[in-house]
Amino acid sequence: MNVECTRLPSGLTVVTEKMPHLESAALGVWIKSGSRNETEAEHGIAHLLEHMAFKGTARRTARQIAEEIENVGGEVNAATSTETTSYYARVLKDDTALAVDILADILTESAFDEEELDREKNVILQEIGAADDTPDDVVFDKFSGMAYKDQTIGRPILGTPDTVMSFSPDDIRAYLGRNYTTDRMFVVAAGAVDHDTFVRQVEQRFSGLPTAPSAPPVFEPAIYTGGEVREGRDLMDAQVLLGFEGKAYHARDFYCSQILANILGGGMSSRLFQEVRENRGLCYSVYAFHWGFSDTGIFGVHAATGGENLPELVPVIVDELRKSSERIDQQEIERARAQIRAQLLMGQESPAARAGQMARQMMLYGRLITNQELMERLAGITTERLTDLAGRLFFDKAPTLSAIGPLEQLAPMEDIIASLSTPAPKPLTAKG
Repeated sequence: MNVECTRLPSGLTVVTEKMPHLESAALGVWIKSGSRNETEAEHGIAHLLEHMAFKGTARRTARQIAEEIENVGGEVNAATSTETTSYYARVLKDDTALAVDILADILTESAFDEEELDREKNVILQEIGAADDTPDDVVFDKFSGMAYKDQTIGRPILGTPDTVMSFSPDDIRAYLGRNYTTDRMFVVAAGAVDHDTFVRQVEQRFSGLPTAPSAPPVFEPAIYTGGEVREGRDLMDAQVLLGFEGKAYHARDFYCSQILANILGGGMSSRLFQEVRENRGLCYSVYAFHWGFSDTGIFGVHAATGGENLPELVPVIVDELRKSSERIDQQEIERARAQIRAQLLMGQESPAARAGQMARQMMLYGRLITNQELMERLAGITTERLTDLAGRLFFDKAPTLSAIGPLEQLAPMEDIIASLSTPAPKPLTAKG
């Protein structure tokens, strides 16, 4: 790999991977800060800051930011997650300096104009409304809020209408100054990029960033609570999410959990897809996932189906979870490894995906992880480890259930919990 890493005297980390066959570069700034770094009064401010960064600086108006990058055929965007925020661009190789300049401009000299802020607040209110009109978004937001009740990690990233409307430019500057510091920021590029040239450009343009504070910001430790939340709506399908506490990025069983999620519901050959959709025709969409955070994780199964199928669907899902704690075949492990390896290597053919991958590794592990090292970690996963993990994940703690739609036939939570604590499945029927 043509990967190089430089830590500037300011504490800012610069990482590049040269991909000689490309004529373009993907670059961005990743910040080890997201919605979990907000105080209670700041709920939604990390996402609002991401929006406001593009609304004008001391040197450029919002229109000039858009026009300058698009005049050269490039694109620029940003994203906010629970623990990270990113600002990124894609340009032809000769326009890398322009992209660096624009990214530095929006992160070091944003104006946070009051009129622009008022307009953008209304845009975010529409975004909140659109999310509330999307059942598969709602079911995930409600799931997080119940799995981590009354905690920042469980709150919707967008905030609420009340909190968003309350923020002032000074509030945004305070959050930015506290979290956007050089020790928590990584400037990464992949594609047609020269490392030394890129480092010089970054060092020159990002000199205005604040350095590490004497007391780095922290967030409250996550405490998994579990529970249930149901919202009856007049919809065609019921959205159901059954989940459990998963494993943090640094936990021994993190990669084991990824393999288990793939075996259970990672594709058309997975157990859930074959049993729930192919054999029984109970729903169009069913899959399993595992999300890792710095100190916790979520293992979940999501399905969308007609309300009349719920009495059969949930027991089948529970039964597949139980079976995974009893037996997993070596062939299933090999298939899951092959899928993860293919996803990894295919993703590295995209400079944008590769830049994001390197940034995440630097933020999470403080170093880059080679493909060989990752494959060695996956190679150590055995059938015994997977069945043991499934037994602990699905049966040691109370589950979290989130559901929205026509739920009249969805079984009571106590029946679902009982089915997870008994050796054999039993039919689940709604109380009438």
